[in-house]
Formats: sequence, C-alpha cells, structure tokens
Amino acid sequence: MNKIYIIFCFLLVSLSVSAQQFTQYNTGTLYDSFENPSVRSFIPDSSRQYAFNFFIPNFGANASITGDIQQALKNRLFSKYPSYKSTDLKIGKFKYNHLNANVNAYGIMLKTFTSLNGDVEMGFSYQTKAEARGLVSDETLALFDNVANFKGNPYDGIFNNNFQMQTYNQISYSYRERINKQLAFGFKLSALLGVKYSKFNIASSHAVFDSVKSQATIALRGRYYSSYIPGQPSAHDYLPSFRNPGASITFGTSYLTDDKITIQANVKDLGFIHWSNRSIISNFNNSTTIGGLDSKFREDSIYNSVISLLRSGPPANEHTQSFTTKTNAKAELSASKTYWIDYDSNFKYSPTLVASKELWYNGFTAALVNHVQYENYTFSLSGTYDELNLFNVGAQLMYKTPNIEIFGGSERLLNTGRLAFAALGNQTQIDHVGSYTGMDLFIGFSLKFGAVIEHPMNASFIPMGEKGFFGRLWGRLFKTDK
Repeated sequence: MNKIYIIFCFLLVSLSVSAQQFTQYNTGTLYDSFENPSVRSFIPDSSRQYAFNFFIPNFGANASITGDIQQALKNRLFSKYPSYKSTDLKIGKFKYNHLNANVNAYGIMLKTFTSLNGDVEMGFSYQTKAEARGLVSDETLALFDNVANFKGNPYDGIFNNNFQMQTYNQISYSYRERINKQLAFGFKLSALLGVKYSKFNIASSHAVFDSVKSQATIALRGRYYSSYIPGQPSAHDYLPSFRNPGASITFGTSYLTDDKITIQANVKDLGFIHWSNRSIISNFNNSTTIGGLDSKFREDSIYNSVISLLRSGPPANEHTQSFTTKTNAKAELSASKTYWIDYDSNFKYSPTLVASKELWYNGFTAALVNHVQYENYTFSLSGTYDELNLFNVGAQLMYKTPNIEIFGGSERLLNTGRLAFAALGNQTQIDHVGSYTGMDLFIGFSLKFGAVIEHPMNASFIPMGEKGFFGRLWGRLFKTDK
C-alpha cells in the first residue's frame, strides 16, 4: 500500500483523540458525565443505581484539511483513475494547508450513584485518545505528483512543514457531588499511558529539481521527536503499558441561577506524558537525492527518503532520551436554559451556548447547540465556528430514558456527507473544493441496572434485613437459616 494512502487514512479515520462533542452538552448521558464531570447522569426516583456501557465503544472522531491540497488528495485516493490533480497547487507561493484530527474512544464507562445525601456519583473509565495537527505546503503534494510541476530552480522554504501526533490510553476515576440545589462540582483524575508520539518541525528547506533525470535534491534542517519502538508497528504496541507514564485532571462546576440558567465551566485534560528514555530526539541538517520521481513507486521513495532525512542527525545531534509533552488542555464555558413548549410538557427546548479555548494552542471554537426533546426522543441541531473561520452544522438523534441511552450524529454533517460520497467515487464531490475537507462522527450507548434510586419518602421497597447472595449461600451450606 502506498505511504501517502496510509498517512491520509490514518489522519482522517484512525485519529482523535480529545474530540469533545458539543452536541452532547447538557444531555445527561453517561458520556456527557465523564466529559463534563459536574453533570449528573442519574435521576433519583427514576434511574437505577449503576450505569455501564457493557464494553460497547462510545467514541467521537473528527478530522479536517484546509487549503489547496483538497482536490489533489481526493483524486489520488478516491478517483476511478487515481492521479493527483495539481492544477490548484501553487508552486513557490508559500501556501500552507492545515491538518487537524482528534479521536476519543471510551472502551469502559462504569458509574454508580453512591449517596442521596449530596447526589454523589463515582465512576471508572478506560479510553484511548489521539491528537494530531500540522501544516503542509502545496509543494509537498506537488512533489508526489510530478517533478515537472517545478519550473524554476532552486527553491527555498517550500518544504517548511510541521506536524505533531500524540496517542495515549487513559484510565480515570471520576467524582461528582451536588453541593446544594444550585451548585455542583466534579472532577476526573486520570493516569495516562503513552502509546505513540511523533513531531517534526522543518525550520528551513532547499530543493533543486532535475526534470530530465526525474530527480530532486532536497536539504532539510529542523528538529524531530519520536517515541521509538523497535521493529514494525503491531497491535501489541497499543496495549496499556507503564513505559510512558503521565497524569491529567479534568474538573468543572455547574451553577443554576435564579433565572434557571445553568452555567457550566470546565478545565479539561490538563496533564502531561513522560516519554521513555528509548525515545529519539534528532537535530537534522542534511540533504538527499530522490530519484525515480516519474515511476509508480515515487510515493514510497519520497516517504522513505524524507523519514531518513528526519533521522539523519549526526551522532552528536541524534540521541535517545526521555522528554515530556503536554496534553491538549481546554477551558470551556457554557450557558443553557430549558423551555417547555407545550402545556402537557411533552416538548422541551434546551439551547446551549459553548465557548472552548485550547490552553496551549491557538484553537478556539464557539458553538450553539439546540436540543428539542419529545418524550424520550431528542433531536439536536448545532452550529460551530472556529479560529480557522470554519462554520459547521451538526445534528444528533438520541433515544434516552432514565435507564437507557443511545445516540449518534455528526458535528460536520455536510462535509462528512461530501467526503462519504467522494469515498464512494462521486467525481463531483472528489473535485469539490470548499473551505475544508473533513469528517466528524460520534456514537454512544449505555444502560443502567441495579436497584432503583429512591428517596426514603418515595421508597417502594422497605428493607427487612434480607441477606445478600453470599449470605443466602452461606446459610444454605451451613444450615444457619432459621
């Protein structure tokens, strides 16, 4: 399989890692309560005591690519006759394309309601997360197409790309308590187990092209990090291990005003990962000649040559050592209010305004989420706007009772549909160039079981000192029952 296909599919499908779904805000699902720990997931006198996803993954994933490379990539990947359409790529103009991808997949979510005195909830979760972002020049894709795209010589600075990817497992304990009728507080403490980290930053580049010999001489200078694992990647590499330990905290509070507006504030995923001393740091400053740029194997040749360059630092500048990275922490603030539309209280409308800011990067997103509920069915329509001036419309369909919930949707509905049609070979969508190409998808499921949580005055069951399972078993074995 060609390297370019592997890279693109990895970005658009495999990643995600801290993908907060705004559409889940104030839904009271189990997923919502782990992402926003001050939110309750149990309703006293209605819900059962334990909530569990029964190992059915609850996940959200999104990815986007902006800029001129959209058409070229989609034609290479999805066209009936794969080829790069490089007509939109601008050579020597220093045009860059943003890459961004996140995924957040919960494998285990278990929570219990522990006390009516304070509405206390405690939970345990296991999830896998990934974060990726980067800048790629138009010329990078043009190189994969044909050396003839480069008419002038030499070129400086056309390959000053940068990219960062981080994948890790997360094991968490969560706690939520309602302090009074207006105020609730919650937190999630997490142990992080790093899986993979890769980062490069090309500070300067120089290239000379020879269309007659179909080759290019490329020089790169910069810095490269990698959590190196010897041998070929395997599924075993993604299993939890303590080789790359870390920790993070998510905490938040919600407050109900006298006007019945719920204000919620959260700081999410504030943490770090310490990568082992088997990791590689390379200060590269070298050149290589890539031949065969007119052959069908040119993608593999380019990929392998560039990777060799990134790891080509001299012995004094390439070494194995540990280093520490930050997780993609966010601060979020939201406000929500509920309106009953009809007199019989069957229809409910709950708009929510959300502002989200990445603490270590420039990322900012504002969202308006509209929940319309009829009995146990909820339809949500969302709109988001981010720092790249990208506007998205999303939708969610959810079925939720006090003891069962299932939901699914997309916060980039139109672009997800366009990418799906392009993947199915629709040439119109393959050639379509919008503000970005991307996708977003999320699904979730959980059930509650156990005894119904009841206030003493509403109890339908009065404890009479009955023995539990092990007590009854003991009595039968040793004839202690009276």
